[in-house]
Amino acid sequence: MEEKMTFKVTNEEGQEVEYEVLFTFDSDETKKSYMVYTDDSKDESGNTRVFASAYVQGEEETELLPIETDKEWKIIETILKELQEEAKGENNQ
Repeated sequence: MEEKMTFKVTNEEGQEVEYEVLFTFDSDETKKSYMVYTDDSKDESGNTRVFASAYVQGEEETELLPIETDKEWKIIETILKELQEEAKGENNQ
């Protein structure tokens, strides 16, 4: 069984929220590392909310950074679509 990778963040209300890391990847195009994660909450349509950040791995902790450009969002969206298509294909076999 694969162990989940999680991290906790204190939100603006001072509450600690746990997130599960879905996957990380490095982009040759932007020369940055990205993390896609969820808190397992649902949106109005019942879909699981997914978040993304750039990140820098430090010795003590990982620093999450905002995604700053449309180009970065496009890269993340493309990877998410590819993974969804892959998952659909696996479920149909």
